[in-house]
Amino acid sequence: MLKITDLSKTFAPGTPNEHKAIDKLSLKLDEGEFVTIVGSNGAGKSTLFNAICGTFYPDKGAIELDGKNITAMAEHKRAKLIGRVFQDPMKGTAPNLTIEENIALAYSRRRGFGLTPAIKAGDRRLFRDMLASFDMGLEDRMKTKVGLLSGGQRQVVTMLMCTIVPPKLLLLDEHTAALDPATSKKIMDITNEVVKKHKLTTMMITHNMKSALKTGTRTIMMDSGNIILDVSGEERDKMTLNDLLEMYSKKSSKTLDNDRMLLN
Repeated sequence: MLKITDLSKTFAPGTPNEHKAIDKLSLKLDEGEFVTIVGSNGAGKSTLFNAICGTFYPDKGAIELDGKNITAMAEHKRAKLIGRVFQDPMKGTAPNLTIEENIALAYSRRRGFGLTPAIKAGDRRLFRDMLASFDMGLEDRMKTKVGLLSGGQRQVVTMLMCTIVPPKLLLLDEHTAALDPATSKKIMDITNEVVKKHKLTTMMITHNMKSALKTGTRTIMMDSGNIILDVSGEERDKMTLNDLLEMYSKKSSKTLDNDRMLLN
């Protein structure tokens, strides 16, 4: 489904600010896999997502999605294949449009052309039913501008926008990190429900080490722009938080000092 081969990216090369963000990284995901990604700040997690989405082109390497080489594909074209939910609830939606209008914009990908002058009654019922399934009361606020919603409510709308036309790949970029614990749990429950329902191939960046081991089917750890740990199956099922921290220290030859990861 997703195949990344020898991917490298250096920012500001040849200057005092040169930074190798991704270093000969290779990764393969099968269809329907749900991979959680952990690593300290600057490990290259979000840079990897940006490379997959086409925010920038890599210096070297290749990215294939569903058998198609997308390495040089324009970002807006990849957006039809890849859904992404950001950490910042303000991203991913148009705040001055209503919930209904935002979802309609995303749903227009199904038809292959822009938003029609009027939202069809059948589409409106579909949007309402899908929002109702999340049990957040948003189905009764379809005419509310998204900018007036709470962070958790906006993340729900963004999640629906990303998956109402199921993407080839869903990227979750710390999408619960800016939320309070109760709302974070609710969004994770919805996430697991949506991924399972559509059998989505998913990658999720998280600073919550426990969540990384409990969520999905596979966990990878990044450091200095590469993957230093990749566990799944029985090995992952038996792994504890301490095991993961010990493996990080062994593989990276340093201790994990990221408070967000240790305290979550």
